[in-house]
Amino acid sequence: MQWFLENRKDLASNISYMARSAENTESHRLLAIPSRERLERVLRYLLDEGEFLSPQGIRALSRIHREHPYSFRVGDQEHCVGYDPGESTTGVFGGNSNWRGPVWFPVNYLLVEALQRYHHFYGDSLHVECPAGSGVWMNLGEVSREIAKRLASVFLPDAQGRRPCHGADVRFARDPRWRDLVLFHEYFHGDTGRGVGASHQTGWTAIVVRCLEDLAAQRRHERLTRESGPAVASVRKQREKKPPLQEERGGRRTL
Repeated sequence: MQWFLENRKDLASNISYMARSAENTESHRLLAIPSRERLERVLRYLLDEGEFLSPQGIRALSRIHREHPYSFRVGDQEHCVGYDPGESTTGVFGGNSNWRGPVWFPVNYLLVEALQRYHHFYGDSLHVECPAGSGVWMNLGEVSREIAKRLASVFLPDAQGRRPCHGADVRFARDPRWRDLVLFHEYFHGDTGRGVGASHQTGWTAIVVRCLEDLAAQRRHERLTRESGPAVASVRKQREKKPPLQEERGGRRTL
């Protein structure tokens, strides 16, 4: 990498982005496809609730394609890709798989981890609006946690006991024999979070456990910080009240 930095700056600027942290004393380096400016532009779309950001994570396709589907022609045939937030509306891949709008956990968790790594490099020097247009600015670590929270919300019950993953099925909310039966669906509706596809996809959807663990650790850290704040202030105040030591007399310190 050092050789490319010194001898092939053209590749460093056009193909990948390599930089040394100016703020980090350990001189961390970033090797990534997008530059800082490109990353900020990408996140403006990714964190837009009218585009990719859904209440339950990042959609596989922008919601804008609901009104503006992408179409192209091959010979005499016209092909169209529209926004389908739930089940597939075509026979592609057997008609039981959809990458045109739903929330998929594998892709989302890759984004969560990538944002954590970007934050490790940029720190508080980089803030983005999340959600876009909300007036709320976050560093990339906070954005990562926001996406993790939305992913976790797929499985968390509301005041009525309804979990988004169960959709409109009231058995999981009312029947005590069904209430704690949580299914790990293959993917989730891009607007409601309803589980779609196979209901036992623990091979990748169970990665939500990592999101829950990380969020719990962050919540515990914040609670300890709040609780230790008054205690630290009290100790500091007691130290300030303690009378200063005066001169030594006869080998002993007196007040």
